[in-house]
Amino acid sequence: MLTDLQIAFIGGGTMGEIIISRLLATKTVDNPKLIIVGEPLATRCLHLEKKYGVSTTGCNLEAIKGASIVILAVKPQVLAAVMATLKDKILPEALVISIVAGASLPSLCQGLNHAAVVRTMPNLPVEVGHGTTVWSASASVTEKQRSLTQVILQALGKEFATQSEHYLDMATALSSAGTGFLFLYIEAMIDAGVQIGLTRTQAQELTLHTIAGSVELMFQTHEHPAVLRNKVTSPGGVTAAGLYELEKGSLRTVIANAVLTAFSRTQQLSNMS
Repeated sequence: MLTDLQIAFIGGGTMGEIIISRLLATKTVDNPKLIIVGEPLATRCLHLEKKYGVSTTGCNLEAIKGASIVILAVKPQVLAAVMATLKDKILPEALVISIVAGASLPSLCQGLNHAAVVRTMPNLPVEVGHGTTVWSASASVTEKQRSLTQVILQALGKEFATQSEHYLDMATALSSAGTGFLFLYIEAMIDAGVQIGLTRTQAQELTLHTIAGSVELMFQTHEHPAVLRNKVTSPGGVTAAGLYELEKGSLRTVIANAVLTAFSRTQQLSNMS
């Protein structure tokens, strides 16, 4: 629990709201008034105040006043302007946590003129507390600040620290973009179920439970996916016939290329920051 620590959110959009929601739902923050959101849209401010009981302001400088933790949750295209406003204004002992895609630690530290910065890469399932967040800290982040980072990110799901932020680009391609790849696969499975005669509701239920059960089986058995695949693949059987079509369609290569292309794009965006 983050007791008596003031947290400033710079940006009250979708991801900022998700983090606020999870911090309060898990009682990581037990007093919503410890959270203040800097958000230019009055409608968003009103929404956040009514739904979560947090404080809001249209002025980012007012939001960070006295804050022990500052969470940057703005769109990449406005980051430079936001950092220019906040530069030299954040308390020297404060921790800055960024969820801005593609913004490197050096660019954040320089743009804010602040030493203690953590860069994170959360994925979409953080919305339901089952997300995956990979993070990396600048050299000036203290052990206490690292612990605070873990407490915040654990409210979102699993967190993984890495010494090199280069791994965040990899995590973006596999874990963040990967959710989009999985949703496309799920959509295709549901459509295939409808094509063979199931209702869309039936196809969706069967697909989701099949995937969820398969994932849970791997978690519990720790067996290699090839081992589990072989268990369900009988010679000349139904699964073997379907797998043949997947291999003929180069499924493995398509997936690998999707991840590699996403990784390359992430590196391009990081180099632009």
